[in-house]
Amino acid sequence: MANPLRAEVVRLYKNLLYLGREYPKGGEYFRARLRAAFSKNRCVQEPEKIRELISRGEFVARELEALYYLRKYRAMKKRYYEE
Repeated sequence: MANPLRAEVVRLYKNLLYLGREYPKGGEYFRARLRAAFSKNRCVQEPEKIRELISRGEFVARELEALYYLRKYRAMKKRYYEE
């Protein structure tokens, strides 16, 4: 029996992998950490625990997006408002 949350987990993994390309320490560093995090929780079977882990992953994705927006904002500010 296939887990109905599998598609959501795969979507989250792909989204995080995409966001990790621009990670400050490098894409390879992020990819290794992401793979380790997902493989550590590979044996989880309870749907509630899987949903909890998915929500944690979505939080990480939002934090990464905020990090990138902040970096973009700082670059624009530096470009236009030299002090």
